[in-house]
Amino acid sequence: MSSMLELIKELWWLPRHLVSDGYDAALARLAEEVPMTIHEVPSGTKIWTWTVPEKWGCDEAYLETLDGRRLIDLADNPLHVVSYSLPFEGEVSREELLKHLHCHPHLPDAIPFVFKYYQHDWGLCAPKTLIDSLDEERYLVKIAARFEPGALKIGEVFVPGEVEDCFVLAAHLDHPAQVNDDLSGVVVGLDVMRALLAGPKPHYSVRFLVFPETQGSIAYLSQHEHLLPQMHGGLFLEMLGNDAPHTLQLSHQGHSPADGALVLALRQREPEAYVGAIRTIIDNDERQFNAPGVRVPMLSLSRVVNPQLPGSRFYPYPQYHSHLDRPEIVSQQRLEASRDLVLALLAAFDQTRYLINHYKGEIFASGFGLWVDYHQDPEGHRRHFRIMDRIDGTRSAADIALELDCSLEQVMDVVDPLVEKGLVSLSDRPQPSDPHLGAV
Repeated sequence: MSSMLELIKELWWLPRHLVSDGYDAALARLAEEVPMTIHEVPSGTKIWTWTVPEKWGCDEAYLETLDGRRLIDLADNPLHVVSYSLPFEGEVSREELLKHLHCHPHLPDAIPFVFKYYQHDWGLCAPKTLIDSLDEERYLVKIAARFEPGALKIGEVFVPGEVEDCFVLAAHLDHPAQVNDDLSGVVVGLDVMRALLAGPKPHYSVRFLVFPETQGSIAYLSQHEHLLPQMHGGLFLEMLGNDAPHTLQLSHQGHSPADGALVLALRQREPEAYVGAIRTIIDNDERQFNAPGVRVPMLSLSRVVNPQLPGSRFYPYPQYHSHLDRPEIVSQQRLEASRDLVLALLAAFDQTRYLINHYKGEIFASGFGLWVDYHQDPEGHRRHFRIMDRIDGTRSAADIALELDCSLEQVMDVVDPLVEKGLVSLSDRPQPSDPHLGAV
């Protein structure tokens, strides 16, 4: 079994384009680490309003001066060619060349990651400093790109719970020669699943999906619509190895049971962690899960520098979408911290079941051995009754903890004895006990 950082170092350099041999090789390697089902969706398949693209590869790409001096070479870095560039070979003017050369908007010495899946253009990528130095009138360009029928591949790891209703973890595996975006999320998710598979059965089942960005999540959801009603929450794992604090982006609903439980657990572990609304911190596949007709409340966990700034969505960390996103900017320690946090968030989600009261009126606490003496523990006495007052079939333990601004553990310290004595049970659906609800 390889560590998260070992997997990163093994896979990061692969040309993991959207549908590509490099992506397939990386997914096949991950499937050696955990039991994984690999779904294939052929090129040309309609996936809701989208179409699965062809497989793409590039055997050779370069830019040369007319006297043969090579300035850009795909062999040096997979990012030197635009992902899904059209093939091209010929002599071009400097003016024409500059229309097809791309540089990083913030890092003048970096090779950018640029993709044009549906724009049908050719292009090369280089540092701005190199582009600015081009002073000859004509150049030679070769891009030996290949388009051919293939299949978009999605890896799925499943941990069965006590019920089929599930929580979804997801991360994207594409983006060649980059690490934090989002190979880091993939390996964290993988390690979470290894821990779940080795531990006690959770209440809710857990699915972990590994796919290429955007088209991968749409492909999975469009081909598994029958599972949507079972998906009660989700968390997209993204950019979890760099040196920045955790941030949590809420779902479209914002106040779903999943939102409440995950925010509660995050604040207990990392009180200073930033929490923001959807589309304010980061943009990725959580959009597809939260979209109209799907509405799975999926949050997003990431490590974003300055998440409070509007620009964080497009520039979440300094090396973003560049050749500088390398193994050196992530650490095993930070990956493990993210893994442990995700496990805590999942444990909190397991407490989103509704608390059903099987009593009416105030409980005869001393009669059940539940009395908390207010002389000896006035705060415990107060909290005990404030929690019991809220158990009415409409709230989960996480809801009550959020409402009372206390920890989930404090709520469960009260709930667990009630369950043991048959006064309270847990349900995946609300069962309001207020006799006025539903009355005409």
